[in-house]
Order: sequence, then C-alpha cells, then structure tokens
Amino acid sequence: MALENSVFPSRPDSLALPVEEKEEGEAVEVASASTGVFNLSEELGHVVTTETTPSPPIKAKVNRSIQAKMADQEAKANQHGKKIQAEKERGRFGWARARRKRQRYVEKNGRCNVQHGNMRKTYRYLTDIFTTLVDLNWRCSLFVFVMAYSVTWLFFGAIWYLIAYWRGDLDHLEDQTWTPCVNNVNGFISAFLFSIETETTIGYGYRVITDQCPVGTMLLLLQAILGSMVNAFMVGCMFVKISQPNKRAETLVFSKHAVISLRDDKLCLMFRVGDLRSSHIVGANMRAKLIKSKQTQEGEFIPLNQTDISVGFETGDDRLFLVSPLVISHEIDSHSPFWDMSQAQLEKEDFEIVVILEGMVEATGMTCQARSSYLTEEVLWGHRFSPMMLLAEGFFDIDYGAFHHTFEVDTPSCSARDLSLAAARLDAHLYWSISSRLDEEPTLASQATKQLDSSSANSKGGEATFTIGEMTDIQEQSGLGELNGSVATDQPESEA
Repeated sequence: MALENSVFPSRPDSLALPVEEKEEGEAVEVASASTGVFNLSEELGHVVTTETTPSPPIKAKVNRSIQAKMADQEAKANQHGKKIQAEKERGRFGWARARRKRQRYVEKNGRCNVQHGNMRKTYRYLTDIFTTLVDLNWRCSLFVFVMAYSVTWLFFGAIWYLIAYWRGDLDHLEDQTWTPCVNNVNGFISAFLFSIETETTIGYGYRVITDQCPVGTMLLLLQAILGSMVNAFMVGCMFVKISQPNKRAETLVFSKHAVISLRDDKLCLMFRVGDLRSSHIVGANMRAKLIKSKQTQEGEFIPLNQTDISVGFETGDDRLFLVSPLVISHEIDSHSPFWDMSQAQLEKEDFEIVVILEGMVEATGMTCQARSSYLTEEVLWGHRFSPMMLLAEGFFDIDYGAFHHTFEVDTPSCSARDLSLAAARLDAHLYWSISSRLDEEPTLASQATKQLDSSSANSKGGEATFTIGEMTDIQEQSGLGELNGSVATDQPESEA
C-alpha cells in the first residue's frame, strides 16, 4: 500500500530499509537539515515523506545507522538464503524440512562407525582370549593386568597359609625343635609375601621352604610354572598392545577434501595422502571403495553397498613409494561409478568414498592400515590441489601447511560420458573432413592434367595457361609450371 504525503508526529531514532545498493531507481536521499524531509524512492515509485524539526547532529547519526543496518540486513539475508538453499529440501507433502546429514560409515580418523548388537554366542570371545585382551581399551587392559597378578599371588598365598595351619606350624612358632613347612611364616601376611617372592623369583632368603614338607615342594613347582605362564601371557599382551601399528596410522594423513578436475583431458577424482614420519611405509598399497545404497532390478534393497574404485590396480599405480605426499587419482572412465555423474548431479547424490592405505611399518615389520572417508559435500568439483614441494639446496622441502589447500580450475560441469561423446564427435568430424580432402586430391590432379594437355595444344605466342576451377596461372614457356605444389610441366624443345 502506497503512503503519500503522510505526516508523522515524531521521527524514529533510526531507519532500517530493505534497499539494495548499486541499483538505479533505489536510493535513499536525506534532505538538508533545514527542511527535515526524507524522500525515499523505492522500486515501485512509492514516496514516503516525514516532516521533522531540524537537527543536524541527529541527521548524521541517522544516516550512518541507515547504512549500517542496510548492510547488516543484506548480509543476514544472503547468509539466510544460502543456508536455506544448502540445508533445506522439499518434503513429501510440500513443506520444507531440514536435510539430514549423512551418517558416516568410516570416520575421518579411520574409526568404523559400526556397533555389533544382539550377539548371543559371546563365548566365542573366550576361545581367542589373547586377541580379546589385546582389543580391550587401555583402562580395561591395565585392570586385567593388575588383577591377573594379584589374584595368583593371593590364591597361592592362601594355600601356603592353609598348609601352615593344617600342619600346626602356627601353633609351634616358639618351639625351636619344630620344623615348619616354610620358615618364618607366622600368618597370612607372611604367607602372601612368600607367594610373591616365589612367583617373581625374588628370593630374599628370609622365608624358605624346608625338605620336611613334600606338599609344599609340589606347590612350589606348580606356582613357579603357573607364574611363568602368567608372566608370558600378560607381558605378551601388553607388548603387542604397546607395539600395535594403530598409532602409526595417526601420522598417515589424508586431505580434508577430494577434488574432481581434468587431468590429461580426462575427468579424474583425486585426493592427497602423506606420511609425517621419516621412517617409511614399506609396500604401501592404496584402495578405495564407494559406499552407496542401491536397489537391484529384482527389487532387493542393498544398504551400504560397496563398489570398488580403481586407483591404478591395472597399471600398478596403486603401489606407492610414500616418501613425499602423493595425489592419488581415479580416472572416471566407463568402468567408474562416476561415469554418468555431472556437477549438478553430484550435489544431489548421497554417497561416501572410503580410502584405505595399507603397508608394513619399517621399524617393527607389522602391517599398518590407515583409513579415511569423503562425503558428497567433501568432494569439490573443479578444484585442484596446491603444490607443496619446493627445491632447496641439496634436498626437497615439503610444506605441509599447503597439504589441504585447493584452488579452482576450469573444469566442464558435464559428466565424463558427455565429455567423452563430445570428444568423439570432434575426432570424427576432423577425421571425415581430412578424409574428404584427401579424396578430392586425385580429382584435382586429373583436372590439372587435362587442363595442361588442352593448354599445350592451344597455346600461342609462347604462353601456357593452366586453369583449375576459377584459377589461372600463366608462366613463360621456358619455365616450370606448378599447380598446388605437385604439378609441373616442361615445354617441348620444338616449341621452344
């Protein structure tokens, strides 16, 4: 509704108007302080006037507040529009709903986001107790380690105390003529200490077993054997857990984004991998998988279907010499799952790319595996990785500050299939155009020969005329006639 010549009793402290800048017909004009009239020209031509009392200082303040609030509103509107466009989509019944972020199958740090539930046959874990203990977290592993030694010490200490109690050694502590099973064992604490000394082979010499107790001798042998087994088992578990190559994967890094751009006139999916340590990964091998749900022609739904992405298995490019960061490339050809995917379709897809780097740790000789993943929004179309290798005096300098950096390059937004068809049509056009020209050359040569014969017979005055189509070439009789660089004639000596 247009308001014309409306008079307001007072002027507001600030005016916030949704007026866009840098467009004709949309301007904010503030009149002089003496008149106190604000003329607002909008796009539809509506005029709003306000009569106020003159106040020069407040006018400047109002003018500044108008510009500031206009800029703030434009920034908020742009951010809100981008947010709605990126995160909103139409629901089933037409109303807008937020787009749910895809749940990762493999986290960026390599952890698989899968939990196993409703497992009834849990006894299977006990059949491989060593692997079960190694797979425990550090808190549980330390608890099991302490409890394994404490329980065995307490168990054998209680047996040593019961032997002393049954033989009556505790009743003859002051009898010098009595030979106990274990000297200087006068209670449970001393029996527990003797158990620790026996299993750990400390042997202080104060508490020793005598030859008058065959039961004690058998128990000593049993505790020594079981103690060695406990030591070997627990120390082995802790050693394997400490030397696990999982932590070695922490220094194998992947780029935050994958990119799609042209390489040798072909669309390629690329990502970067690097090793932060000086010790190398021996026999490094790279694999990639596309995780995407699919439905078969028979109607079967396969959640999280895994499709192999070739990164050079046929050519051997998947075997890496990982001394410096490398860019792994997947050529999008007819066998690629991205063959029919364009830039517009990529923004609508919902998939996850899992990349796996395997190799043997040079220091320990154990196999190490590092994993990462890229969601749809983490694949940048039309980007390329920034170079990060510099040549210094006597060595190559790697700048890991640019490891994740990318920059935009000119890349067609069509799919690889469309790009291949366009290239094929261009090659076919060039082939047929060249072939047609080659086919026309014999015809031109025959026409030139005929023109040569006719001109030789009808020439007068020592001139020879060659005509091909609309072209005429006149040369002297003694000279050589040339036509298109391939036809030459010599005049007979009789005519000369």
